[in-house]
Amino acid sequence: MNEDEGTEETKDSDPDVGEDDQDPDLASPRLYGVPVTESHGQVVLHTDKNGYNDLVGALVDDGFGVCIDLCGADYLGNETRVLPEEVTPERFEVVVNLLDIHAARRIRIRAQVDESDPELISITPFYPGAEAMEREAIDMFGLQFQGHPDPTPILLPDDWEGHPLRKDFAIGRIPVQFKAVEGR
Repeated sequence: MNEDEGTEETKDSDPDVGEDDQDPDLASPRLYGVPVTESHGQVVLHTDKNGYNDLVGALVDDGFGVCIDLCGADYLGNETRVLPEEVTPERFEVVVNLLDIHAARRIRIRAQVDESDPELISITPFYPGAEAMEREAIDMFGLQFQGHPDPTPILLPDDWEGHPLRKDFAIGRIPVQFKAVEGR
């Protein structure tokens, strides 16, 4: 099932989306200055890579103090995803789920990242725990995070070539690698 099936505009269903956030020239409601939708009862903010860091900073200031998850997605050849009209779809997305534990709120960010320059600013200054999640996105998708404290591989061997979760990664047999155990 597509994660955005059931996506609705949130003006009527989300009390946090106010009239002040609406721009009559834009097709969808806005929150924190970016297009907002709802997916499976969760508020989803859509941004490009240029607005990503400012959006994350605004969310931290608004109480979203916990980064639950950060992952990459490759939409090569997938024309079925639902995005607000004013969002330009790119091959890659970085999806971030944040939590405000004091107000019991969740929010999701979907940042569009173009294939020719797959780089975002790291959110580790805001969320130190995102360090390992960003490293996974580096390994699996080849995304880069500017200012990341340790962009070395975390899931793959240092000499691995390619990024296994990219849709254009060659399908084939991947040899299982085991480390020798002393004394056997």
